[in-house]
Amino acid sequence: MSQTITVKVKLLPIREQAQLLKQSSLEYIKVMNTLVYEMVEAKQITKKSTKDIDANIPSAVKNQAIKDAKSVFTTKVKKSKYTIIPILKKPVCVWNNQNYSFDFTHISIPLMVEGKSTRMKIRALLVDKSGRNFSLLKHKLGTLRITEKSGKWVAQISVTIPTTEKKGTKILGVDLGLKVPAVAITDDGKVRFFGNGRENKYRKRKFRSVRKKLGKQKKVNAIRRLDDKEQRWMKDKDHKVSRQIVNFAIENKISVIRLEQLTNIRQTTRTSRKNEKSLHTWSFHRLSTFIEYKANVAGVKVEYVNPAYTSQTCPQCSVRNKVKDRRYVCPCGFEKHRDLVGAMNIRYAPVVGGNSQSA
Repeated sequence: MSQTITVKVKLLPIREQAQLLKQSSLEYIKVMNTLVYEMVEAKQITKKSTKDIDANIPSAVKNQAIKDAKSVFTTKVKKSKYTIIPILKKPVCVWNNQNYSFDFTHISIPLMVEGKSTRMKIRALLVDKSGRNFSLLKHKLGTLRITEKSGKWVAQISVTIPTTEKKGTKILGVDLGLKVPAVAITDDGKVRFFGNGRENKYRKRKFRSVRKKLGKQKKVNAIRRLDDKEQRWMKDKDHKVSRQIVNFAIENKISVIRLEQLTNIRQTTRTSRKNEKSLHTWSFHRLSTFIEYKANVAGVKVEYVNPAYTSQTCPQCSVRNKVKDRRYVCPCGFEKHRDLVGAMNIRYAPVVGGNSQSA
């Protein structure tokens, strides 16, 4: 078994290299858009070689553009019955793993210099303090994708990591929410709460307040920068919580993590008026995706369960009770934190698709 993930590496090109990367990226998306358009016109994949493409990029990059254009046509255009015709706008350039090298300090790639393909070494910076990216990049490297945003260049390297699924049937139920970002319980009763919902809501309110002031001042660019900052902050929180959950699973020798199937969560989840804005801007899907890929790398299986009544059903007597505050109280005498009740029921809830480990 294997898992493919993407590792981001910050690039520090000199001025000449940045200009060449910009030129290559613009040429690449131009070629991609042209090829996809031709396929749409022909209603089929067109046969093209590097000789048929007039662009100031190396042959290796032309080959990759042909391959990617075919993939876009097949998976997006044809599959949508020509209702979706994507047009690339963001500068990007892609090299396959046979046409670049990475030595943890520099990325070496072919670029066009005065009409000739010339290999250039661009300084790379791994900013991961834990050293995790170093260990990941020792595995099989896939395609290299270089993008630019606000003058900063980033390399995205796909990495294929061999994984071994853990044997056994120990299950961890995880409930995701706003006031408590995540709570987990093992089938032998070990409990852990993750994240700080109060801090998250405070930070979200601050972002909204600043955005409102900038809106009145009509500072559009400042609002975009603030939005980017908020998204980076949210993503960092999701990464940290997901890493803590998977580490907790590893410590307790868990073989299966169970999460709620979060489809339509915004329509079905419990919330109050003051929490509504936070609910509609928080990415529950991203957090569950982070948990899944980190768990898979660690050899832990992830299953999704039906979320119906997981926070209302008493784990002791199976009676449903509506909860008004953070404490769940059942007439049978059972009493626990509301989100912990959800995690307890998630352990044994029906698995979506039916393929599950026995609890």
